[in-house]
Amino acid sequence: MTKTQAKAKVATILAPIKLQQRTASERCIFSDFVEQVFLPFYRRKWKRSTASSNQERISFHLISEFGKRSISSFSRDELQDYLDLKAKKGLSYSVVSHFRWDLRQIFDLAVSEGYVNRNPASLLFVPKEARRAPKLVMNLAEMKKMFSLLEQRERLIVKLAVLTGMRPGEIFGLTWGRLQNEYAEIRQRVYRGEVDTPKTTNSVREVALPDGLLSEIEAWRKVSIDTQPQAWVFASEKLTTPLSRDNCWRRHIGPKLKQAGLGWATFQVMRRTHSSLLSDLNVHPKVVADQLGHTVDVNQNVYTKTGLGRRKKAVNSLEFALGNL
Repeated sequence: MTKTQAKAKVATILAPIKLQQRTASERCIFSDFVEQVFLPFYRRKWKRSTASSNQERISFHLISEFGKRSISSFSRDELQDYLDLKAKKGLSYSVVSHFRWDLRQIFDLAVSEGYVNRNPASLLFVPKEARRAPKLVMNLAEMKKMFSLLEQRERLIVKLAVLTGMRPGEIFGLTWGRLQNEYAEIRQRVYRGEVDTPKTTNSVREVALPDGLLSEIEAWRKVSIDTQPQAWVFASEKLTTPLSRDNCWRRHIGPKLKQAGLGWATFQVMRRTHSSLLSDLNVHPKVVADQLGHTVDVNQNVYTKTGLGRRKKAVNSLEFALGNL
């Protein structure tokens, strides 16, 4: 048998198998593939918090829109039209970007499993119309004003956010045994009321605590009911569970900030402020990244926003250098 004859023979053998696969893929609808193939596989990779938010988003938006469609019936243009429509409806850049990522992952797996021949979502992009929220940062006067508005517990919480860069889930997940003489051990976090491991591998770290904040922590320890190593630093009324971040913000922090014109100063803004102010103080980016618990590129591109004063100084230096040429 020649090579050409062998290829023809193989094609003849595989023809009914390929037909059967094609027929099976045509019968498989989007919702069945996502719920029976995609989600069971990716749940093994995702953290509980990630799985919860991803499943809610995919179910509410993608399955409700495409659920009854055959997994093999999608085109690139119609998926891009879907993203364009979501952007025109006013959804944020971040949300639309998550839709793009979801579709890419779903169809990547569909290609890998033989349900489709190519990924129609591989070249999708986030439309320029998608709303981008401004990356706000607090200045020193606003920080001082915020501290002056809050009671002891809430003031300590926001100081941990601004002065150390800790995420809110890490703050509310602190136990007394994790607070050392100079640092806080981040080994867990609280997400939607559940105790979970830190967000990423880099998030498992020792967070440096400034001297003044250490004094405030000790003052809070003296008035706390339970300070055993396993007890929560910020406990609920039951003492056996951590304080709810949402309840604390809604009842004690948010209203006071809003009344003072600082309602925009969320925990995310506080974390970004920490990174940006350290950058303005010329702290090495690696030091800031290690403190925040992520990589240098994320620190520079996502969290750090340079102040106008620093940029003014930079352009003045450039102008001065050119003047000497």
